[in-house]
Amino acid sequence: MVNIVLVEPKIAPNTGTIGRLCVNMGASLHLVEPLGFEISDTRLKRAGLDYWHKLAPTIWPSLEAFLEAHGDERLWLATTKTKRNYFEADYRPGDWLVFGSETEGLPESLRARYDDRCVTIPMTPEGRSLNISIAVGIVAYEAVRQNFTTFKEMM
Repeated sequence: MVNIVLVEPKIAPNTGTIGRLCVNMGASLHLVEPLGFEISDTRLKRAGLDYWHKLAPTIWPSLEAFLEAHGDERLWLATTKTKRNYFEADYRPGDWLVFGSETEGLPESLRARYDDRCVTIPMTPEGRSLNISIAVGIVAYEAVRQNFTTFKEMM
């Protein structure tokens, strides 16, 4: 379906929750190091519940290594630093949905490189950002909505 990319995730339970989401929607998970936790972290597995063993995340040693392999493909970068709403993007099966760390977001240089592929989730002025696992779910399921009329089609 889609590829979920977490750049330098810091919080194990968030990554576990996103892993669970990936299994349930048929998405692949890519983690870009450095990670703020060990892959064997029990908090990660607890949040992923019994789904974590069904997930085979790809671990990238750096953002540069990931971009060298996939930088020419269809990347969509989720950031609070753009005005383009996530539902205005034209998602296709196989797209790469890229999310930054919980504390720092995506690097400015990456956002500049893919400026035409940056998307945001609208929020009230009182909010600063959403939890990353919620943000991933919102954007990923918009990609599903745009490409599949039934869940059976997705599988």
